[in-house]
Amino acid sequence: MNRDPHLPLTETVYYVLLALLQPAHGYLIMSRVEEMSGGQVRLAPGTLYGALDNLGKQKLIIRVPSDDPRRKVYQITEQGVQILAEDTQRMAHMIGLFDDMSNEGTTP
Repeated sequence: MNRDPHLPLTETVYYVLLALLQPAHGYLIMSRVEEMSGGQVRLAPGTLYGALDNLGKQKLIIRVPSDDPRRKVYQITEQGVQILAEDTQRMAHMIGLFDDMSNEGTTP
């Protein structure tokens, strides 16, 4: 099985894709990411818009129509959902390994 070149996702990209499971504009994305991360991840506008541009080029997100023409609204694509799910499974596997190994007393 070939490894997807999108994986592993960076923390920023993971949170942005997760935030875009529902359509959102830039400020709402930043707010969702900060809330989901418990305040641990705060995106600067430049970081966010750079990530959105890259994710759009990779076809992981698209721009969708907005009621307010001044706002750019984005949403995750089916491919983006698939990549997000694969990375979530990858992380769950690693957590499972840690849990199994720490329960066996194999940690240093």
